[in-house]
Formats: sequence, structure tokens, C-alpha cells
Amino acid sequence: MKTYLIDGNNLIGKIKSLFQLQKKEKQASREQLVFLLEKYFKSQKNKALLFFDGFQSAAIAANHVRIKYSDSRTADDLIRDTISHSKNSKNLTLVTSDLSLANFAKVCSAEVIKSEVFAKAIHRDDQKESEHTIVSKLQNQNDEFKKLFGV
Repeated sequence: MKTYLIDGNNLIGKIKSLFQLQKKEKQASREQLVFLLEKYFKSQKNKALLFFDGFQSAAIAANHVRIKYSDSRTADDLIRDTISHSKNSKNLTLVTSDLSLANFAKVCSAEVIKSEVFAKAIHRDDQKESEHTIVSKLQNQNDEFKKLFGV
């Protein structure tokens, strides 16, 4: 089982809709990111730790993603500490586009995925689920039409 360490603000910056939302409502952009990550990780056995800079303002409900706030430190420092204190950093996957943080993770033998690559993976997964839902609805409607017209 892998543990994903996600640099939250960095990832928000790579998702256009969330980046635009963050300019207006920081908390709302964080909530939307958690929503996307929840959908992505709900069918996986991997763990996800999401790191945000600053203090928690309002609780965000999450079942499959654990949220950590850096309080008076930076999220990058908290991520570095998490990697450093890990029993087996080879089981860690860091999601960030921050070069110095990525290099630190690589030196510690953790896998690194750039935020923009991970954002595309989340989007693809979200699209698949949407397509599956649409196909299911169409199939149900098709069955209803067959019943109605005796086919």
C-alpha cells in the first residue's frame, strides 16, 4: 500500500478551475480539491495525506483523505518532516511540482509525481466515472423504452 503525500496548494495551482476559485474563496477551492481526491481515492487501497499551508479555518469532511495543516510552519516543511520520519519512504509518493521538495523526496527514495500529471489523472478518473454514469442511465432508459413499446 502506498501513501500519497499531496502538496495541496501546489496541486490547486495546476487545476485551472480550482486556481480561479482560490483567488476568490480559498476555503471553497480546498473543499473542491478534497472532493476530487475523495472520488479518486475511494476505490483504492492507497492512503492520501493532503497538506495545506496555514491554520485550519473550517473542517472539511473526508473519509479517504487525511488533511494536515502546517499551522505556523510551511506545508513544505511538514511534508519534509513526514518523509524524514517515515519508516519506509519507498512506499511514499509525493505529488508536487515544487523542485526543491521533489528533489528532497527523491533523495529519500520516495516516488514523485508532478502536480500537473496527477491533476490529469484525477480528471481522467472523474471523466471515466461520469461516462460510466451516463452509459448506465442510457442503458436504464433503453430498458424502459423496450418495456413501453413491447420490444
